[in-house]
Amino acid sequence: MSKDGSPGKIVVGVDGSEPSIEALREAQRLAVVLGATVEAIAYWDFPPVYEGYVAVGITGFEEAAGQVLKVSVEKAFGIDVPDNVISHLEQGHPRQGLIKASRGAEMVVVGRRGHGGFGGLLMGSVSSACVAHAHCPVLVVHTPEKEA
Repeated sequence: MSKDGSPGKIVVGVDGSEPSIEALREAQRLAVVLGATVEAIAYWDFPPVYEGYVAVGITGFEEAAGQVLKVSVEKAFGIDVPDNVISHLEQGHPRQGLIKASRGAEMVVVGRRGHGGFGGLLMGSVSSACVAHAHCPVLVVHTPEKEA
C-alpha cells in the first residue's frame, strides 16, 4: 500500500529471460500479500546505427519487444493473467527506465542474469544499476536451480 493509501505498485523489468519470468512470478506473489499491482515493463530502442538496419530490411524492434513481453507474461501466468498485472512497452534502455519507474513504485523486481560458475555470482548491469540507484527497494530474483 502506498503512502497515500492507494494500492502500491511493483515494477518488474521483463526481457524474455527465465530470470525475468521468475521475477514476474515473485512480484505477483508479493503483490497478492501487499494488495499491490504488478507493472511488467519491457524496454526497446532503435540500435545506434538504425539506418543500417533499415537499409538491409531489418525493422520491427518495437513489435519484437512487444512479442517478448506477451510471451513472457504468458509463460509466467498462463492464459489467465491475474487482474492486478498490467504490462506495457517503453522505448529506452532498461537501466534508466526502471530507475525512473522506481520513483512511483513500492518495489522494483528484476531477474539476475548470471551465467554459472564465478560469473553466476555476479549481477548483470541492469540489476546492479537498479540496486544502486532505484528510489525504492529492489528485489533481485534468482532462477530456481534445476535438479540434475
